[in-house]
Amino acid sequence: MHALVFRQFGDADVLRYEAVPDPVPGPGQALVRMRAVGLNFADVYRRKGNYHLAGSPPWILGYEGAGEVVAAPEGSGLRPGQRVGFADSPFANAELCAVDVSRLIPLPDDTSFETAAGCLLQGLTAQYLCRDSYAVRPGDWAVVHAAAGGVGLLLVQILKHRGAHVIGIASSEAKRQAVREVGAYAVIPTDGWLQAVKALTDGRGADVVYDSVGTTLRDSLDAARTGGTVVFYGMAAGDPAPVDPRLLMDRSLALVGGDLWNVLTTAEERRARASELFGWIQSGAVTLRVSQTFALRDGADAHRALEGRRVIGKIVLRP
Repeated sequence: MHALVFRQFGDADVLRYEAVPDPVPGPGQALVRMRAVGLNFADVYRRKGNYHLAGSPPWILGYEGAGEVVAAPEGSGLRPGQRVGFADSPFANAELCAVDVSRLIPLPDDTSFETAAGCLLQGLTAQYLCRDSYAVRPGDWAVVHAAAGGVGLLLVQILKHRGAHVIGIASSEAKRQAVREVGAYAVIPTDGWLQAVKALTDGRGADVVYDSVGTTLRDSLDAARTGGTVVFYGMAAGDPAPVDPRLLMDRSLALVGGDLWNVLTTAEERRARASELFGWIQSGAVTLRVSQTFALRDGADAHRALEGRRVIGKIVLRP
């Protein structure tokens, strides 16, 4: 088979599309022929060496994708040719991938490979942010940093679906327009965003602020109302400054961290959460925006587009 691989850490130039041995499924694994793969910033971080990688080079990136079962263990409930997706299994940047049966999610007939590969990781992330990290209620004021990103656009829509008034923050007019199109109550620039949030909430502050930027965490705490919550789930612009816990005490604030892997703990949990997500997409409550589709052999170009912040929505790779 062919795969997108790299042998040393570095920029996108280290990526190569090469012939490698076919994967051999281990106990409890199915072999999947990949039809679409989601690209995420985690892939960039692994390529650069910021995230731990197991094994030895050549390394294969990719944790999210969709395809067809080639072979599955007896008693797994999966059959050859069945359409499946996954959000949390490695080595997806290849024509074939061995995946734990427990991590595979059967796809509804009307859900395309591209939609599944583009929505599972980021959609399930947005879902738990609204449900587990903070239980959004109708009428809540919710602020979303990086609202035009892959998670951001989905988060805005799920928050609105749950009845929140969403204030999206985005760096360019094109990105702000994309956030308006998915139904945000208001969309504001990154410059002066804290003052804008205060004005939109009549000085009260937001009930919840979703921060994936990192360096904005201190201002996000200021943007939350007394008794409000800040959900911290990413560091796209760098590490946040340390937070004095007395600040939380003085204003009765909650600072919550979140990680998808802490909620995707069983096959049943994965499939139930994915079923809800697919239902929102099928009903039109949530729309996936695929920014660009690249052939897997052109994966280096896809990485450059993602790192260049030229993306509104999701990038999908096709083996």
